[in-house]
Amino acid sequence: MSTGTALAVDPHVVTCTLAPRYEAVRTARDFARTALQRWGLSELFDDVALVASELVTNALRHAIGAAPATAGGALGDFDFPVQATADNRLPIRISLVHRAPQVVCAVSDPSSTGPVAREADFVAESGRGLHLVDSFSRSWGWHPLGSGKVVWALFESEGAAAVAVPELGGRHRRSA
Repeated sequence: MSTGTALAVDPHVVTCTLAPRYEAVRTARDFARTALQRWGLSELFDDVALVASELVTNALRHAIGAAPATAGGALGDFDFPVQATADNRLPIRISLVHRAPQVVCAVSDPSSTGPVAREADFVAESGRGLHLVDSFSRSWGWHPLGSGKVVWALFESEGAAAVAVPELGGRHRRSA
C-alpha cells in the first residue's frame, strides 16, 4: 500500500502521507475520491483527480531523492510534520481542504525548488502537467516551507461557478 496514516482532525481538512513510489499517484486519486464523496462533492472528482495525479507525479519525479537540509536544523524544525524514510528522504503529502464552496488540493514535498511551467514540445512525452493543472483548476501556486514546498490548486463546486471571484495577479501565484 502507498499510504501512511490519513489524518482527519477537522473533517474538512484531510491529509495522507504517500510512499515514494509511483503507486502513490493512484493512492492520491483514491484519497481524493473518498474525501470528495464524503463532502458531497463528487462532481469535482475528475478535475481534482487529474490535478492531484499531476502534482504527485511532479513531486515523485522532481523532489524524491531530496534529503532534509542539515543546515536548517533538526527534522522537527520543518513547517509541516515530517518523518524521513529509512533512506533519509522526506515524504510526499497530499491534503484536501474544503471550505464551501471551495476545495484546495495541496501536495507537499521535500524539494525547495518551485514548479516551472515550460513550453510543451508537441512530440515530448512529458512537460504538460502544469498546463493541465492551470486548465483544470481555478488557480494554482506554490509556497516554500522550512524545507520543501507545497504546491496547491483551488477548485470551486458547480454551485459556486456563477460567483465572480476577482483574480489577484493571474492564475498562478507563488506565495512569499
